[in-house]
Amino acid sequence: MPVEPPVIVSSDPRSFPHSVLRDRHPAIVKRVLEAYPYAPEVQERLGMLLQEDVVRSLGEEAHDFGAWAVWGAGMFGRSWYDVPFLFAENFFYRRLLEAVGYYAPGAWRGIDPFGPQKAADLPGERELAELDALQRLPEEEQAAGVVRAALWGNRADLGFGLVKEKKERVEMPLVDDSARLWALTRGGPVIVVADNAGRELLPDLVLIDFLLRTGRASRVELHVKPAPYFVSDALTADVLAELGRFPAGSAVGGRLDGALRSGALQLYTEDFYCAPLTFHDAPDGLAARFAAAELTILKGDLNYRRLVGDRMWPVTTSFGEVSGYFPGPVAALRTVKSDVVAGLDAGAERGLPASWRTSGAFALVQVRG
Repeated sequence: MPVEPPVIVSSDPRSFPHSVLRDRHPAIVKRVLEAYPYAPEVQERLGMLLQEDVVRSLGEEAHDFGAWAVWGAGMFGRSWYDVPFLFAENFFYRRLLEAVGYYAPGAWRGIDPFGPQKAADLPGERELAELDALQRLPEEEQAAGVVRAALWGNRADLGFGLVKEKKERVEMPLVDDSARLWALTRGGPVIVVADNAGRELLPDLVLIDFLLRTGRASRVELHVKPAPYFVSDALTADVLAELGRFPAGSAVGGRLDGALRSGALQLYTEDFYCAPLTFHDAPDGLAARFAAAELTILKGDLNYRRLVGDRMWPVTTSFGEVSGYFPGPVAALRTVKSDVVAGLDAGAERGLPASWRTSGAFALVQVRG
């Protein structure tokens, strides 16, 4: 294992993490307030959250107060900018859910504060038709197409798009281990850990259909968040809404519906997915699921940070080494939208624009078997 650099914090005003806390989080709260006619007390709580100079704990009545007291040990009372970025981001969303009463008794309990934004980002008929058409290609071209669609679908991140203009994507990934991914899918169980709903989840579902239809997976377990998180992260309700978007005659939609009914496709969630932790700290039950899978496919930026650790690794750090602890073969499909990158060849970043780590224009398909 290489020497670990310090975890990333947000204290440098010129840094990307600082801009997330300073610019993106207020923009997210603004959108939430525009989406629903929340009562004055909710508006006040959200405003107070943005004005906090230091991190404050959850109220003791919160069902997960004890868990966050452990995770936040040493964090409370410090500036949001001085605690680890992974903790600050995750806890911001938990505090937002507290402010809107997501877990509290009452009429707003369980209402996704990001629901209207997700609904507006559902794929249109053209996107559905394009992905449906992939199945008419030769199988090798389908394999390349579904990976490419799932990879670039990861740019469909509502939180990311709030304050940053998306750049034209660079079609060739900085690392492309697609061949290794397919070499590891030999007909056993596969786990797909979802990232965003909407335009990202659709190609993820098409990838799952391809795995099942071609016998590359005997069963697929799709992992989603247990609560609204990071604006566009996928919940069970988002999966069902997405399936409902397939036209009545869609072969893909019909097969996915049948796979859910037969158990070939299963939905799964775990509280860990809304915790400020990396996969190093995955609970035993979740780790056992990863160990039993022929391959786990992790989608997106947050899952990548959780896999390798939220640290400013030298970009040539071995991806295999920093992910070697993970209990089973793992593939990361990610468009690069934060500072954390490992596994590049020496010199690969030369000539790239200064914003290459955070623009969403570059991508990685990395596999450790």
